[in-house]
Amino acid sequence: MAGERKQQILETLAKMLESPKREKITTASLAAKLDVSEAALYRHFAGKAQMFEGLIEFIEQTLFGLINKITSEETDGLAQVQRVVSVLLMFAEKNPGMTRVLIGDALVNEDDRLQVRINQLFDRIESTLKQSLRIAETQTGRKLEPEAQANLIICYVIGRWHQFAKSGFKRKPMEFLQAQLSILQ
Repeated sequence: MAGERKQQILETLAKMLESPKREKITTASLAAKLDVSEAALYRHFAGKAQMFEGLIEFIEQTLFGLINKITSEETDGLAQVQRVVSVLLMFAEKNPGMTRVLIGDALVNEDDRLQVRINQLFDRIESTLKQSLRIAETQTGRKLEPEAQANLIICYVIGRWHQFAKSGFKRKPMEFLQAQLSILQ
């Protein structure tokens, strides 16, 4: 039951982050949305930062679960890159509230360690892309500049996430994906 309540709190927080109005989410507004007292929230989480950590943990588990599956199943390096980028953009499109966490929008005025953790997530994704591009380089015999290209790709993904969030979730991250991927590669 405690695990279910914790999950319900995180799902409600994520849902509240989907509001295009970007109102500051307080523990009071979250408690009101759940129809519980603030004290009830604190029985499950030490504070709002811990709630955001729960969302970041969900993001990490989901994204790296999918990315690891791609890199273990797909042997073609360029196909790995394309599939990873698709997963990153599709995740954002299906989880607008999580997109605000990924771009740091929801973390403004929160504990700095949350943004540090998001930055580490970006570094891990960039590392994976770099590795896939190194594989592609040996497979194609072409000089691909894996470091520079992986950085460009992660910047592209973050830019698409920003555009999605800042448009009030109207500009879909997957829009133009195939044409843009061919330009990036």
